[in-house]
Amino acid sequence: MTLSYAAPLDEMRFVLNDIFDAPTFWQNTPALSHVDSQTVEMILDEMAKFATSTLLPLNQLGDEEGAIYLGDGKVATPKGFREAFKLYADAGWMGLGGDPNFGGQGMPKMVSMLTEEMLFATNQSFALYPNLTVGTTLCLLASGSDEQKAQYLPKLYSGQWSGTMCLTESHAGTDLGIIKTKAIPNADGSYAISGTKIFISAGEHDLTDNIIHLVLAKTPNAKTGSKGISLFIVPKFLINADGTLGQRNGVTAGSIEHKMGIKASATCVMNFDNAIGYMVGEENTGLASMFVMMNYERVTMGLQGLGASVLAYQNACAYAHNRLQGRADGGIKNTEQPADPIIHHADVRRMLLNAKANSVASRTFAMYVARELDTAKFSDDDNAKKTASAKVALLTPIAKAFLTDMAFGATIDCQQVFGGHGYIREWGMEQIVRDVRISQIYEGTNGIQALDLLGRKVVKDNGRAMSAFIDEIKASVSTLPDSPLKSETLRACDTVTDLTAELIKVATADPNAINGSAVDYLHTVGYLCYAYMYVLTVKACADKDGDFYADKVRLADYFTARILPRLHAHAVMAKNGTDSIMAFDKTFFG
Repeated sequence: MTLSYAAPLDEMRFVLNDIFDAPTFWQNTPALSHVDSQTVEMILDEMAKFATSTLLPLNQLGDEEGAIYLGDGKVATPKGFREAFKLYADAGWMGLGGDPNFGGQGMPKMVSMLTEEMLFATNQSFALYPNLTVGTTLCLLASGSDEQKAQYLPKLYSGQWSGTMCLTESHAGTDLGIIKTKAIPNADGSYAISGTKIFISAGEHDLTDNIIHLVLAKTPNAKTGSKGISLFIVPKFLINADGTLGQRNGVTAGSIEHKMGIKASATCVMNFDNAIGYMVGEENTGLASMFVMMNYERVTMGLQGLGASVLAYQNACAYAHNRLQGRADGGIKNTEQPADPIIHHADVRRMLLNAKANSVASRTFAMYVARELDTAKFSDDDNAKKTASAKVALLTPIAKAFLTDMAFGATIDCQQVFGGHGYIREWGMEQIVRDVRISQIYEGTNGIQALDLLGRKVVKDNGRAMSAFIDEIKASVSTLPDSPLKSETLRACDTVTDLTAELIKVATADPNAINGSAVDYLHTVGYLCYAYMYVLTVKACADKDGDFYADKVRLADYFTARILPRLHAHAVMAKNGTDSIMAFDKTFFG
């Protein structure tokens, strides 16, 4: 069976225009005055066509063939990927959100996030190649010198070159302060980079003429720990003075990983052997520079989860309408057949509605964060930029971890709708599950995201940013007519407020005492964020007729009754703390 996909353009337009009134936002932001609804409509339509007609047919084929290590440092992508990437690059997609001063199109994140959703829905492996390049350009734009920007950005935006982020080493994943890759100064101002990096997505491939690696390394006089990390550009091929490609640099792929999913994405072991590198930014500031890229990638991983859950939902719905098993709850629906479609069974609907409710809230929340990212980047109001930046810092862990946790659950539910067929490779559902699983792991595991949210963004801030966000939610809810959604969202606000205060109090006495509460805290706040998104959704549907809007309100009712109650269970578990977790001696585990 070949998976099918129809880009949810009506859903996207509703979020973009009805909920967030993006055209007015662009009109009121001088740096985005070039963005108009007609152009955005064309962008979304064209990406929908490309994703559906070009990427989706390569999805299962890419999984079966996978990226191939040819030896001698060479990696081949699956059949069709090179042609698809050329079409993608030639159409200008690589530079969609890029700086116009260097050949980009300057589209806001509110637009590019929707194209990214479609990419991930139709081919998660393919999507990683361009998305890592986008992250590379953001890092160089923020921290690179004028010369570096002029040299690298135009080729990266055009798709002639691609980019990577090289952080992880075999002994250093989350704890980057203990990396061993060295950067020794050369007489000409460059550096000799030596070391080995692992789990490098798109580290080697045959899609572009050159690959620009952003590498974390330590100089001889580096400070200890993470404060001693510097960032370097290490191109696969050195670049001549006239801009042409020169000799091969001392960087090669030693092997590729054999993974559970995203098999068409080349995940490489990269060896740097006195490779020539060029420092980005100041010495010892590499981690801060890289986090510009990391934060982008974390939001993007949330979109990976969203895209996967939409694909899974659409195919599970189609199966549920056609699969005949048993008689419908409440009586026979199909008298001409020996059984009724399983769409009539309550438990099947429960799984489908869980997936739908979470994906709708995920898209809305991703757009909310995208608007804040655009405000922080493009606004001419310093106070607005500062407020938006603080909100992005607070919500990025949720945008990454909660969206991907919910997405994985949604894909599992949709696979379950297929019964035994969902476990069979040919039906395609198990690939979605395998592919999206990584989204909870890379770019900072979801457990680390939770620790970041609770420890750095809430406790360290004494809850100020969280309190301001909850006040915003309450103000929005206050204008909603009386309903279960209104009362339960206000109740959820109180629960999060009380939980936050209690955990801050606990952390003040013992910072480690909250570590076991972090994931439950993130989920508690995540469900509140989704409730807020449904408040915005219902308000946008007011005074509008038609099933499209009525179904939005019904879905909000379902979320309130069947999903939002989980918030309170997570709050209880978070309050119960770490004692029961740490009560065991380490010898118990084995």
